[in-house]
Amino acid sequence: MTNIETKKELNKEFRDVKYILTSSMRAKLLLAVYEIPKNLDELRNELKKPSATILHGLKELETINLVRKAQKYYELTSNGYLLTTNMIKLIENWYALGKSEAFWDNHDLTDIPDDIIKNIYLLKNAEYVNSTTSDLSIAFNSYIDLISKATKLQIILPIYSENHFKHIIDLLNKNKLDELDLILSDEIYKSINNNELFKEELLENKKVKITVIKHNLKIFLTSSEEFMSLTLFFKDGHYDDSQILIGKDKNALKWAENLMKYYGG
Repeated sequence: MTNIETKKELNKEFRDVKYILTSSMRAKLLLAVYEIPKNLDELRNELKKPSATILHGLKELETINLVRKAQKYYELTSNGYLLTTNMIKLIENWYALGKSEAFWDNHDLTDIPDDIIKNIYLLKNAEYVNSTTSDLSIAFNSYIDLISKATKLQIILPIYSENHFKHIIDLLNKNKLDELDLILSDEIYKSINNNELFKEELLENKKVKITVIKHNLKIFLTSSEEFMSLTLFFKDGHYDDSQILIGKDKNALKWAENLMKYYGG
């Protein structure tokens, strides 16, 4: 598809979504029949609206091929299902972004690919932890508590931090951590390699798998079988250790897995 054709498709999709979201009734009708078809009585009872209002909305959706009537039941067309799925993702993305607005607004997101940013809704249940002026270590301590309970870790590590290294090495030496996959920039790898202790305990440790990439990343992502955590950089390029996003449900773990895979993890 050419760029012109792509823009036409995007513009059409935008118009369709805008048309739906500018009417609460149209949006509610699509959501009401998203999982199973329903008849007029079921829709009236669910939406608490008169038949005339519901029928008017259904007629509008039928006209643009989003809903069809099969006998007495209303169901989504293929186009309707795709559009409603995207609408749900959009709403959940708004919710996820709004819930942790300070975290997302203040940081550089350029190293999170567009396809993964679009699925930010998977982090809608993630917990936002913020350090305070009276306790600057809240976020860091939350992170250390998380990794201390893990037996396997994958980490995109964009910073050279002796504090982090010492905690990780301690877990490895105490046999609390069985496997560690580190994704490092070439610059961070060289810095670790220049420190004899970290070189021996991390780079030469048989429990540790190293993946080196050329790009200096601006995301600090950690995941295990039980949790994922994300810290980022400010837009001025400085690392922010005062704010962390922690997710523990399967959706958050899936989001982290996709980002790990993107960078070779």
